[in-house]
Amino acid sequence: MEGTQQPAEFRSTRSVRTSAGTKIRRAVLSLALVLVVAAGLYYTVLSGVGTVTTDDAYTDGHPVAMAPQVAGNVITLHAGDNQFVHKGDLLAVIDPRTYIAARDQAEAGLKLARSQLASAEQDLAIARTSYPAGLAAAKAAAAAAAADYAQAAENEHRQLALPVGATSQQARDDAVDAANAARAKRDQAEAAVAEANDVEAEIAAAEALVAERKAAVGQAEAVLERADVDLSYTRVTAPDDGWITNRGITLGSYVQPGTTMFNLVKTRPWIVANFKETQLAHIRPGQRVTISVDAYPDLHLTGRIDSIQQGSGSVFSAFPAENATGNFVKIVQRVPVKIVITGGLGPEDPLPLGLSVEPVVHLR
Repeated sequence: MEGTQQPAEFRSTRSVRTSAGTKIRRAVLSLALVLVVAAGLYYTVLSGVGTVTTDDAYTDGHPVAMAPQVAGNVITLHAGDNQFVHKGDLLAVIDPRTYIAARDQAEAGLKLARSQLASAEQDLAIARTSYPAGLAAAKAAAAAAAADYAQAAENEHRQLALPVGATSQQARDDAVDAANAARAKRDQAEAAVAEANDVEAEIAAAEALVAERKAAVGQAEAVLERADVDLSYTRVTAPDDGWITNRGITLGSYVQPGTTMFNLVKTRPWIVANFKETQLAHIRPGQRVTISVDAYPDLHLTGRIDSIQQGSGSVFSAFPAENATGNFVKIVQRVPVKIVITGGLGPEDPLPLGLSVEPVVHLR
């Protein structure tokens, strides 16, 4: 049986509906395509306006040159090549025997100075009591001698005044001798008083000796302190956490003050990025930075702008450009920008200095 044929009017209506649906679908697909293209343009073009990057960047830091402060042979060495050490770790020991002997000698000198000071202080204490007492005794002896002389002189005058028959010549001679002897004793006692009278000068001399001994003690203490410091310098310790690099000594090496034994690279490196001067318009301290390291593709660091150097790199070179002479060709200058690392790097993760990195500064 032949199928029922649809009316021409129904077929026309269905065709119109199919055509309208196709147009709607095409319009939706076109709109979606436009949105995708617009989003792509935003992320590839428009969003790039908010970032600045450069490939002229590298890691930097402050390597500490470890140099001894005393001379001697290295008898113990704990610093290995590229070894990580903590603050206070013992790295090397310099032969301490010479410095131990110097310390012992300084201790003996200090003991001698202190004993001399004690003796001088004792002499001063004695002087403060004995000299006034001696002066008082001398004055008393002088007074007694003066009284004896006065009595002897009176007896002499009486004997000489008597008539010849009233006394003998021997009595007169004895009176004269006694008066002379008493006079001599009086003069001697007065001289003793004059000698003992300078009590303040004697005490001042004793005090000056004490002050001199105290200064000697201070000097001996300083010598001992210096000897202790020199002895402590025979033990070389790490001033901070970091990696031992560029080691130039071995066990038994003779080192001198100022000669570098090795370098200590600290654990807080930063980034120096040399941006073109045309890129600096919107770079400000505090802006967020994402950093990729060429040597470690899987290491993703974050940071922030710390500061911008107040001058291009050429200004601080050994031979800065002199643009005021000859022909001039304009060259875009580069300015170093310091970037501190804020994330992605552990305290013991190695990040050698001088590695090439690529920072992206997010301006917004």
